[in-house]
Amino acid sequence: MSGSLPTEKRGAARVEFSRGIDVHMVAIDGTWSRQCQMTDVADSGAKLKVEGSIEGLALKEFFLLLSTTGAAFRRCELAWINGDHIGVHFLHGKNSSKV
Repeated sequence: MSGSLPTEKRGAARVEFSRGIDVHMVAIDGTWSRQCQMTDVADSGAKLKVEGSIEGLALKEFFLLLSTTGAAFRRCELAWINGDHIGVHFLHGKNSSKV
């Protein structure tokens, strides 16, 4: 994990949103949560603008809630951090997503 954006290595097409989509990050164990906006997304991951500090949060793995009911979510792992923006990889496999 580096403090700067990685060079472009994505193979998947991304969808960018002119206004971010409101989503919510939640720790796997439920000990923290943050509001954020998804600014772009692909099958493999997303770019998020996080509201509030991310310092001290266990960001190795977390849930990204895509709906207000929690019915749509992705299990994520941190790819990179750049200020208040983070990149995440979606984890695929059993119990990784209901979407």
